[in-house]
Amino acid sequence: MVKIARWNHDGGTQSGFVEGGNCYALPAGQDVQTLLDAGLEETLALARRVIGSAAAAPLADVQLLAPLEPATIRDFVAFEEHVEGVRKSIDGVAGVVPEWYEAPTFYFTNPHTVTGTGEAIGIPAGCTDLDFETEVAAVVGRVPGSDGRNLTAKEAHRHIFGYTVLNDWSARDLQRREMKVSLGPCKGKDFANTLGPWIVTADEFEDRHDAEGFLPISMSVQVNGETIGRDLLSNMGWPFAELVAYASQDSVVRPGDVLGSGTCGSGCLAELWGRNGSQTPPPLKTGDVVRMTVEGVGTIENTVGARREATTRVPARTRPRNRVASAAASGI
Repeated sequence: MVKIARWNHDGGTQSGFVEGGNCYALPAGQDVQTLLDAGLEETLALARRVIGSAAAAPLADVQLLAPLEPATIRDFVAFEEHVEGVRKSIDGVAGVVPEWYEAPTFYFTNPHTVTGTGEAIGIPAGCTDLDFETEVAAVVGRVPGSDGRNLTAKEAHRHIFGYTVLNDWSARDLQRREMKVSLGPCKGKDFANTLGPWIVTADEFEDRHDAEGFLPISMSVQVNGETIGRDLLSNMGWPFAELVAYASQDSVVRPGDVLGSGTCGSGCLAELWGRNGSQTPPPLKTGDVVRMTVEGVGTIENTVGARREATTRVPARTRPRNRVASAAASGI
């Protein structure tokens, strides 16, 4: 097992390995993407060399960053319990739609707004219902001889380089409006997502998969020290290998892609709002501290920052449905 991280130290950004409370930087010119492009076996071999020879920086003296700069982020919705509760909260309807059971569903979110543990997460403009989502993310790495297309689940399993914790921050009031258009979410989601504290390589979990490929590891989330929810990753409707394989169908997964599990059961406020029939617990506010822990992976913690005061909605103009431009409009 290897922990792969990015950090700031002495004014510079470095990438490398974390072991025994110390950080060991990669050689100059190499970063986390270098490792993902090399693949898991080469990375494990390199880790043994670097940890034994590179100068150590105490983990307590560095600022951890998001452990990679993702190429893409696909976020699935793989926990039935979460779907059930959030549908009641967002749409006001009980139950799970039959289509959820037919195949995995995901959306693409913003790789450019990734944050690390310890960073403040500002409340986006127009949002009053800020929420978190407790997830595990699989990180894709290179497999020699594979182009990452149309993978079987067995092939996809080899593409899982490692795992990290994911908090998919959510502006529920913005999301609620957007999804009535049957497209999205967009501004309800794209302002922030947190990855960290590091990537734990997949070999750590190889012996922990059950017969169907699920990982029975615990997940929990706290707000201001109070436990809000907990679940097992094995309660997903599909194991991660099937999610990666599905993402690759008539498409491609490549090193640096991140695939989120979706929120675990009781892993966000909106699910609880749906079950409780009220906003209990309340939406996040400035100063709240959100802490997520995944067994065998680690803990991320972020403080909610200030709300950005701005008006961002741009109403549509009702337009005529002319098919031919008038002479005046065309300048004739």
